Amino acid sequence: MNNDTIKGQFDQFIGAAKSEWGKLTDDDFMRVSGDLQKLKGAVQERYGITKEEAEKQVSKWESGRPRDMTDRSGS
Repeated sequence: MNNDTIKGQFDQFIGAAKSEWGKLTDDDFMRVSGDLQKLKGAVQERYGITKEEAEKQVSKWESGRPRDMTDRSGS
């Protein structure tokens, strides 16, 4: 999923992201506003982990998200 897709659908992902990273605040999500690089930075900062670990976590989380949240009809 590319960064533009994340930005366009980020509201749908906020609940899942909050479940994944409970230490992130609403202000963090407002600052991130769908940008994966900013999300990685926020995760790194809040959890005191390495950049590599934050990238790994966000990539794993991202790969588990549906590719197209707009077409659930299967057609």
